[in-house]
Amino acid sequence: MEYTAVDSTREYLARLETGADWRGEIEALARTEEIEAGWFNAMGAVQDAEIWFYDQDEQEYGSVTFDEPLEVAACVGNVSTLDDDVFAHTHAVLSRRDGETLAGHLESATVFAGEVHLRAFAEPLVRQPDDRTGLDLWLNES
Repeated sequence: MEYTAVDSTREYLARLETGADWRGEIEALARTEEIEAGWFNAMGAVQDAEIWFYDQDEQEYGSVTFDEPLEVAACVGNVSTLDDDVFAHTHAVLSRRDGETLAGHLESATVFAGEVHLRAFAEPLVRQPDDRTGLDLWLNES
């Protein structure tokens, strides 16, 4: 296991803009506040969504698109730097009108309503390719 200690520096509460991209809004907040590392929780509703699932054998993502209103029952993730830009690694549990749930890596979604709590860390976190998994994982520089 690799790990590093982090110090929280600031916390933000934000309302996501209706019609904007869910993950894009979180990344925009991080860019505006110059946050290179952090953790967030969010909830709300989206008008559509694209969810990715990572195939561990093929080491590639597959996607499923939902063109329907969905509740964001839970959304968690972290902010780091990937390819010299802010990246919000976002996972969500979404629910349909009948209560059926959908979950995975939230690649994109159109905000209907959303609220996010973002905690910034003092130390930057950088993602680099990991040969064993094929994923871009945090680089522990300590």
